[in-house]
Amino acid sequence: MAPVTSENIAMEPEAAASPAAVDDRFLNELVARAQAEGLQLTGEGGLLQQLTKRLLESALEGEMTDHLGYDRHDPAGKNGGNSRNGKRSKTVITDVGPVEIEVPRDREGAFEPQIVKKRQRRLTGVDEMVLSLSAKGLTHGEISAHLAEVYGAEVSKQTISTITDSVMEGMAEWQARPLDCVYPVVFIDCINVKIRDGQVANRPIYVALAVTAEGHRDILGLWAGGEGGEGAKHWLRVLTELKNRGVEDVLMLVCDGLKGLPDAVGEVWPQTVVQTCVVHLLRASFRYAGRQDWDKIAKALKPVYTAPTEDAATSRFLEFCEEWGQKYPAIVRLWENAWAEFVPFLQFDAEIRRIVCTTNAIESVNARIRRAVRARGHFPSENAAMKCVYLAVMSLDPTGAGRKRWTTRWKRALQAFDIAFDGRLTHNRI
Repeated sequence: MAPVTSENIAMEPEAAASPAAVDDRFLNELVARAQAEGLQLTGEGGLLQQLTKRLLESALEGEMTDHLGYDRHDPAGKNGGNSRNGKRSKTVITDVGPVEIEVPRDREGAFEPQIVKKRQRRLTGVDEMVLSLSAKGLTHGEISAHLAEVYGAEVSKQTISTITDSVMEGMAEWQARPLDCVYPVVFIDCINVKIRDGQVANRPIYVALAVTAEGHRDILGLWAGGEGGEGAKHWLRVLTELKNRGVEDVLMLVCDGLKGLPDAVGEVWPQTVVQTCVVHLLRASFRYAGRQDWDKIAKALKPVYTAPTEDAATSRFLEFCEEWGQKYPAIVRLWENAWAEFVPFLQFDAEIRRIVCTTNAIESVNARIRRAVRARGHFPSENAAMKCVYLAVMSLDPTGAGRKRWTTRWKRALQAFDIAFDGRLTHNRI
C-alpha cells in the first residue's frame, strides 16, 4: 500500500458536504486497501503509524502557515520577510509506536510548534501510560520492557524516571489544597514501605482519609515517617497543617494506637473523639495467640466490643481476662493499654459504631497502595516511595463508578453523626 499522502486522501467536492459519510467511506477504503496489500494496521510501518505521521505533519504545516500568515508557495509571502526554511527530522514516541516526522522551520527561528513542541519526544498518551503502569507498581525497567514489547516504543529508564518525577509538582499542589471546614470522621493509617538507605529498612507512610459531610471519600494527604516512630510533636505538625488548610473541626478520628496522636488531637481539635480501630485491636490480639485459638479469642472478645454500654464492656472484658488472661497475658495488656481510646464509640448508636469500629473505609485504599508497593519490592529513596504511593492514590476509582455506592452507604451514618454531636456537622458548614 502506498504511503498516506495529501494526494491520496483528497475528497471529492460532493462528498465534502457529508463529513460523517466521508469519514466512514475514507476509513473503510483505507482499511480495505491495507488488508488487500498485506499491510498491517498496527506495528512498525503499519497504517496507524502512517496516519499518525501524516496527521502530525499536516498539523505542523498548518501551524507554520498561521505563524507566517501565508500558505506554502503562495505569492503573498514573496519578499515578506520571514519564510519557510526547509524541515528537520524528528522521532516522537506515540501510542502507536515511534513515528518519524518532518518538522517545518522558518528562517528567523521564531516558529514554536504546539502539537509537537520543541524538544518534545513523547506525545501525552505515552506519559499517561507510563504513569498508569507506575501506579500499578511496575519498575522503570519493567515499564520500558512493556512499552517496547507492546508498542515497539524505545523509552529509556531515565525518560520514564523523568516522566514520573513530573508528578511531584502536582503532588505538592494536591498536598496543599484547601479542605472542608468539618469532617464527620477522619481515618489515619500507616503503610510500611522498604527503603534502601545504606541498608533496606521499613519506613511508614501515613494516609489520612476523611469522609465528607456529603458522604464522599477524600484523601487529605500523605506523610512520611521516620524509622523510630512518631510522637506528639510529629502529629501536632501534621494536624496543624490540616487545620491551616481549612479543617476547623473533626467529629471523630479513628486510628490504630499511633503514639502521641491523641495528645496532638486534643491540642488542635479539643472536641474531637479519638477512637482506636477495633479491627486493628483484634488483629493485634491474634498475633499473641496460637492459630488454633483464633476463633475462640474472636468469639470471647466479641461481647466486649458489641456491649451496649461501657460498664457492660468492662464486665465482658473481665470475663475474658478470667478465661484467657493466664494463657495470653499480652492480649489482656494490649486491650488495657488501648481501653481509653477503645470505649468512646460505645456511647453511640449502631450506625456510628458500624462505621468507626472498622477501617473498611480506608482498607480498600490501603490494599491498592500495598499492591503497588509490594510490586516494587523496595525503593531507593523516600521520594521514590512517596511518588509510588501518590500515583496509586491518584489511580483510585478513576471513573467514579464507586462514588455513588460509597455515598449511599454513608447517608444514615451522617444523620446519626449530626445528632450525636449536637449539630456540629451542619452548624460548622453554615
